[in-house]
Amino acid sequence: MNQELNDLLDLEPIEVNMFRGTSPSEGWQRVYGGQVIGQALVAASRTVEDTTRTAHSLHGYFLRPGDTTVPILYSVDRIRDGRSFTTRRVVAIQHGEAIFSMSVSFQVLESGLEHQSEKPDVPPPESCLSRRELREKHAASIPDYMTEEANRPEPIEMRYVEPINEFNPEPHPPFQHVWIRTADEMPEDVRLNQCLLAYASDMTLLDTSYRPHGLGWGAKNFQVASLDHAMWFHKSFRTDEWMLYQQDSPFSGGARGFTRGTIFDANGDLIASVAQEGLIRLHETTT
Repeated sequence: MNQELNDLLDLEPIEVNMFRGTSPSEGWQRVYGGQVIGQALVAASRTVEDTTRTAHSLHGYFLRPGDTTVPILYSVDRIRDGRSFTTRRVVAIQHGEAIFSMSVSFQVLESGLEHQSEKPDVPPPESCLSRRELREKHAASIPDYMTEEANRPEPIEMRYVEPINEFNPEPHPPFQHVWIRTADEMPEDVRLNQCLLAYASDMTLLDTSYRPHGLGWGAKNFQVASLDHAMWFHKSFRTDEWMLYQQDSPFSGGARGFTRGTIFDANGDLIASVAQEGLIRLHETTT
């Protein structure tokens, strides 16, 4: 699994400022949003020659669903190289059309004033159920057409502080805490770990916005898709060590859900913040 995730983020350079990525052949109807974010961040990072500069923020928009059956072309625009900051714009293209657009800002390492929010007091990951254990517990609720997809191995291990039956959920408050880490050991590379966390940051975030409504992502009359995604990196970290992903959704409406996230390492350091708006469209059922 380690190598598969590394291969997914190891883009092929095909021309100056242009890279090609592929998607796993796992039968998904569209490309997972976190994959595109992570690959776009890889593409942007590869055009920043000063390796002491790392990403401090990214802002992306999902424009069209991605096609898992064809490669994704990433075109990078070197907008600015300043003394302290470097700015890049990345466009992901399939079938001649943009499917995703993202701006990324990199900064040299500097010291300065510091404060942070406190890490929530929640049970440790060892006492929380994993996604695999939850799906085994709720196996009877998984529809036949989703069984293969639900039981597919995942590169990110997740343990839920406030678990629910995602295939037959009851209404819950619009927040959750999820422990996350890569399933295998990863290299000590700051930029790579940023790309890995960007990949993982989209996995449970939008779910938080429809927890109060008792809906599961697999419901046939429910359309779910990320619309935009913003992320700020505060400190360096390792993604193969446990991180606590705190998420809350202060609003949903207009067929959109808004969710915020803060990510802490096991020592309590705030390492990243996230915000996302996504489509949560409920279609009328037909008889």
